Formats: sequence, structure tokens, C-alpha cells
Amino acid sequence: MMKPISVRYGKDTESHQGEGRIITLEFPKYYLTTVYTPNSGRELVRLDYRRQWDQRFLTYLKQLEQKKPVIVCGDLNVAHTPMDLANPKTNYNVTAGYTQIEIDGFENLMKAGFVDIFREFHKEPGHYTFWTYMMNARAKNIGWRIDYFLVSSALRLKVKDSFILPRVLGSDHCPIGMELNP
Repeated sequence: MMKPISVRYGKDTESHQGEGRIITLEFPKYYLTTVYTPNSGRELVRLDYRRQWDQRFLTYLKQLEQKKPVIVCGDLNVAHTPMDLANPKTNYNVTAGYTQIEIDGFENLMKAGFVDIFREFHKEPGHYTFWTYMMNARAKNIGWRIDYFLVSSALRLKVKDSFILPRVLGSDHCPIGMELNP
């Protein structure tokens, strides 16, 4: 097991303190940042906060990337495209995690050079990382893909695979993984 050079909790001293949202590990060749992105909430009451979060998080990642490539993993609380959730039409712009504002925030990560590495290997729909506990959604595979590995474009060719482990139980989410060549 490789030990990190340094560990950083959080990204700034501004409005996100106390939410335990980000941990960044520095390794010799890259940063690994794990994140739990704020949910916009029922009736989208935190959507403005979410927009600000997305902008600040991107700024933080780009600051890290000035020093070395970045790997981002975690719950980004957004389904990026219609294929990333089972019912896109009924959820669009009414459900947290699938509003245009949240989609745009994720798209800004892509435009800034980050790669949704799972989609590089798996282009087909039906892959989800989250299922509500209600209505037997997991057994029916009525879910959302809101957990991601994103990599700086400089790391793209070093990634061997990315995967989702939907049969691993223990939460309403399932584990995801990525294999990185040395």
C-alpha cells in the first residue's frame, strides 16, 4: 500500500466548513480527491448553493492540476446524461441530481479537461451506482449513476479499466473502481 505524501481535508475556509465534503491525498504523480457533493435537496432548496459549490470545486481541482494530474472520485450527486438514470424524462429539472444547473456544473468539469473514465470504457446505458430503498428499485435496476471517477486528461491513457460493483450491498450506493497502470 502506497502512503500519501500529504492529506488535506476541505478546500477552503469559506462557506463549506463543517460539511466534511472533500479529502485530498497527494501522491508522487497525482492528487486523489474524494468528494461528497452537496445535494440540491427536496424542492431544490439548495440549488443555488450547489451552483456555487460546483464552481468552487472546479476552481479547486484546477489549482491542484497546476501542480500534477488529478483523480476525482465520489458521489457527485448528478446524473450527467439521460443514460445515467432510469427515468430521465420524469426527473429532468424537478429532481435534485438531474437539473440543468447540476448537469452544466458537471459538464464544466468535462470542458476543463476532466474525463468521466467509466464512460470511456462503457458506452451503454443501464449502469447505476445509486438506487432508492423504495419500490425494490435496486432489484429492478431503476437507478442513477451519480458516483464517478474523473481523471485529468493527462492520466487518461494510464487508466486500464473503470467499473461499478452493483451486487455489493450495504448502502443505497454501490462501490465503483478504477485500475490505474503504474
